[in-house]
Parts: sequence; C-alpha cells; structure tokens
Amino acid sequence: MPAEDGIEKAAILLLSLGEEQASEVLKHLGPREVQKIGHAMALLKSVPRTRVENVLDDFNKSAGESAAVHVDTDAYIRSVLTKALGDDKASNLISRILQGGDTAGIEGLKWMDAPTVADLIKNEHPQIIATILVHLDHDQASDILNQFTERLRNDVVLRIATLEGIQPGALKDLNEVMLRILSGSANIKKADMGGVRSVVEILNLMGTANETSVVDAIREYDPDLAQKILDEMFVFENLNDLDDRSVQLLLREIQSDSLILALKGASPELREKIFKNMSQRASEMLREDLEARGPVRVSEVESEQKEILKIVRRLADEGQIVLGGAGGEQML
Repeated sequence: MPAEDGIEKAAILLLSLGEEQASEVLKHLGPREVQKIGHAMALLKSVPRTRVENVLDDFNKSAGESAAVHVDTDAYIRSVLTKALGDDKASNLISRILQGGDTAGIEGLKWMDAPTVADLIKNEHPQIIATILVHLDHDQASDILNQFTERLRNDVVLRIATLEGIQPGALKDLNEVMLRILSGSANIKKADMGGVRSVVEILNLMGTANETSVVDAIREYDPDLAQKILDEMFVFENLNDLDDRSVQLLLREIQSDSLILALKGASPELREKIFKNMSQRASEMLREDLEARGPVRVSEVESEQKEILKIVRRLADEGQIVLGGAGGEQML
C-alpha cells in the first residue's frame, strides 16, 4: 500500500542517515509519526543496497555508500529516540515499538474523549480493560476510570495494581478485541507496564472520592498492596512533608493564580507552610488574594492541585527535590 510504502521509505532513509541526523529529523515529527516510523525501523534488519539507492533517489539524495544497510536496529532506535525525545519521553515509546506491536488501535483511542473510550470498552473483561488503560497516558486513563461504575472502576484498578507485565498472549487477546490495538508474537518480551507505579500515577489524577474508594477496595483484597500504593502516593497535602528549600524551588515554578486556587482546598497547616517560605510582602499579598477570592468549584481546585503535583514530580525526576514516602525514602 502507498502509505505503508512511504513509512518504510522514511524508515530506510533514517537508517541510512546515521543517529545524529536521524534524531534531528525525528524532533520535527509528531508522536504518531515517530511511532509508525520507529516500528518500521525495528522490522528492517537488513536492507539491500539497491533498495537504499532507490529510496535515496526518491528523496533526491545521493546513495553515498555501496554497501547495504546492516545495523543493530534495536540499539539504533533506542539511541535515536533518546537523543530526539529525551530519556523520559523515549523510554515508553521504545518499549512499545520494540514489542513488535501494531499500535494503530491504541493510538486511535488517544484521540478520543474519555466518555467515548469508556463506552467502547466498558463491556469488555476487566483484565482486558486494565491492559488497555496501562497503554494510555495516565491522565487519560484516570478520566476513563472516572466514567465507570464504582464496582468496575475498583476491579480494573486492582487488576492494574497486580499486573506485573503483559504477556504475548494478552497482547494477542487485546489485538482481537480492539481492532489490532496491539499485536504480539511468541518471542517478544513482557512490556514493562502495570504494577504499583502505574496505579499511583492514575490515582493521583483521579478525584479524591474515587481515589479513596479504590484504595479501600484494594485494602480489602490485599492490605499490604494497598499500603504499598499509599506509601508511593504523593497528594497535595504531602507538600507539608517537603523541606523549606524544596518548597521555595516549587514556588518559583508556580503561577500566582494557580497557587491561589490550589490553596483554596488546602489545610491551614499547608497554607502556613507556603506562607513562611515566601517573602513577607508576597505572603501578605497571597493571604489577601485568598481572602478576596470567592467560592470556587472543587473541580477547579483539584485541577490546579494536580497541575502543581505535576511540577513537583518533574522537579523530583530532575533530582532538584526529594519526595519522602512513609519510610522517608525517595518515591520518584
């Protein structure tokens, strides 16, 4: 097919360019294009010289070398995508590409709103739903879970928490159920998805009521597992546990309007923690703004708190701050 041929040509071109030039090209592509081309590159273990020359001619380039392209495509893809996207963005994409899966279906779900996706998958087996959700971005998975009934939501989250990896057979089932969401083969490795970390990321983006309900349901099933999840969760009130230096770093990253809304739902203790890490003038202005701000929707408060938590996690990932769990150890 023309589209498939075009993707393969793009993959061959990038393989012939070398890592530095290929990574520069990939920086200008969208995530869907990167994933399609990356998957095609993973399939190209050896490309005949004549094919390379034809592709380069199509792109008005000189073949340069007479040898065929023989590369360790797995290593090449890891290096190119990491240089183009950075470690964090590239890691999950590399995992999906090197699974050998055709993710056209799952990519299609990413463009749908949460109610539509929830309606499409709500009647599937909870294990299938769990497997689908761990392949979506955490914020989208959280929105979809909020569309489910309490019973289904709790069941699915429990399955995500106990999902240690995705076996090839599960990928094949998913392929059949969701119009080739993912495809698997007998020799691929388990995808490094699911588990406590995935549940924590999803729960941190859910509303407080649903979050509490899910954790309570998990506690009934497995108290130790529920405690592990709680130990790794970092909610807005946990800002109280940050040291003063970390709070000051965080405040530099937050817009004033966002902080005001977020603090509308904060405890007096947390408010004081924030005030004492500001200059006297800034603290007085913030107090006045909080008092002057009228009633606001709970959803608005939670939304701003989630945005601030995203900044907290980014700073933690960058090593600028340390988040302490129940045992005082680093969480992220």
